Amino acid sequence: MIKPMTDSALNVLMLTDVYFPRINGVSTSIETFRADLAREGVRIKLVAPAYPTPHETADTWRVPSRRLPFDPEDRLMRWRPLIDTAIQAAGTGVDLVHVQTPFAAHYAGVKMARRFNVPVITTYHTHFEEYIQHYLPLLPRQTLKAFARGIARHQCDDLDAVIVPSPAMRDTLLEYGVKAQMHVLPTGIPVSHFSHGDGSRFRARHAIPADRPMALFVGRVAHEKNIGFLLDAMTHAVRHCPELLLAIAGEGPALTFLQRQVEALRLDNHVRFVGYLDRRQELPDCYAAATVFAFASRTETQGLVLLEAMAAGLPVYALPCMGTKSIVEPQHGAVAARDDPAAFGQGLAELAGNQLQLARLARDGRHFAEEWGAPERARQLAALYRSLVV
Repeated sequence: MIKPMTDSALNVLMLTDVYFPRINGVSTSIETFRADLAREGVRIKLVAPAYPTPHETADTWRVPSRRLPFDPEDRLMRWRPLIDTAIQAAGTGVDLVHVQTPFAAHYAGVKMARRFNVPVITTYHTHFEEYIQHYLPLLPRQTLKAFARGIARHQCDDLDAVIVPSPAMRDTLLEYGVKAQMHVLPTGIPVSHFSHGDGSRFRARHAIPADRPMALFVGRVAHEKNIGFLLDAMTHAVRHCPELLLAIAGEGPALTFLQRQVEALRLDNHVRFVGYLDRRQELPDCYAAATVFAFASRTETQGLVLLEAMAAGLPVYALPCMGTKSIVEPQHGAVAARDDPAAFGQGLAELAGNQLQLARLARDGRHFAEEWGAPERARQLAALYRSLVV
């Protein structure tokens, strides 16, 4: 029997293998939802790894963890402390378990749901079929794909429901053979947070002339983000727009490799790595400073940074792949790029120099981003929680 949605308070035990200070889309999604879910009468009790650098927030229980040799940014929570911590976080009661990642958190979440006899759901954030090959490159690609699909199918079908951030990710899981109930629910964005950046302040800080056209990439500096494609495209773009600069904002394991690629392509004067930017001020300033947002990832399940750019009035030029399709293909503030470095680069240069088109895209993008506001997405998630609680 399904309990109808009410306004009663809910206690949700949320488990994740990654959270701040580790910066990625999962961490951002959790943080964005938590703030607005509290206003919907949902208390999130979060269990996450402990990191060498502390980062404490309310209602967060940290679990002792160890580093992963093939991925030094992430941590593996220790099993026994994870179970003990999850029981402690549950406290006097829990109405539902929400798992955010498919590693130790998944198996602990299922165990907790069975212990407390409550529903368990997951958000499927990452397209692991494409992701995993970059971290286990010595294994055959087809073997890795079959392994990733099998794990995804088994894990999803062990749950009461699966949240996917885009129709493309839902279709992918259906192709895998997942039978669990799926709900398309994108992560919302705090639209107003990105609408008041100071572009002049960012350009002054990084010694970028006010009139120099600047393309921008924001995200994890990792191989699966296809940043190398952007660098190849820049060799073509600068032939059409010699002053064009590509700023890459973020940190990650591919940084050294990409810096060497910049040197090999002789793009030293056209590419700037600006590192991780604080989301409160530096990131909005960076969006405001740019001319166009350039994105070539083929593995996104949603593409939050595209919406952040649009909220800042920054036109988007991106490959319409996976989760980014639902953002790019409506062409409200975005232009769909061709999946070829030469064509991508030429199109990027032409867009950066077309002031009328940039102004129209900026206006349309702001309106489009408002449709993805965080409070409404949190209301939808709260309603889903309540529909599952019996």
